[in-house]
Amino acid sequence: MKGNKTVVLFLIKFFGTYLLLFLGYSYYLEKTQQETSPFTCAPITKTVAEQTKYLLTIFGYPTEIAQDTETVSVKLFINGKFTAFIVEGCNAISIIILFTAFIVAFAGKFKPTVLYILFGSLLIYFTNIVRIVIITIALYEYPQYQHVLHEIIFPAIIYGITFLLWFVWIQKFSKLRK
Repeated sequence: MKGNKTVVLFLIKFFGTYLLLFLGYSYYLEKTQQETSPFTCAPITKTVAEQTKYLLTIFGYPTEIAQDTETVSVKLFINGKFTAFIVEGCNAISIIILFTAFIVAFAGKFKPTVLYILFGSLLIYFTNIVRIVIITIALYEYPQYQHVLHEIIFPAIIYGITFLLWFVWIQKFSKLRK
């Protein structure tokens, strides 16, 4: 019976946290992005585009960004050549929400849980920026591999780091590790 209680409690905490964060994020998107002309991305997506531009420029790729006029996305250009769209799904917030819900569901002590959520969220966010930079360079240099790069390789990076963070949490900090 204790095993069932643990599973039920995990599910309640996971889905409750996920739902709360998802609804909050949905409200944020509703208030900050425009899905009809003139299209406007949410500030977090614009920030991801700006940070991507900054890093690409540091790496020697002259980059420009512009709000797309036909979709809720930011267009990214390298050397004047359109290279990629940055859309809401590229900002890692949905993954951070999933990460947070999992950590809360396997919560340990309050302070380590909060610190791990903050640390993990920042790591996921910055890994995502680097991931976008790498995929953008790869798309610019090797456009023939777009499908494999965008659909297989680079999602594996962001989900891989998230899974690794979950694994470390369960092994080192979760109450359930005992």
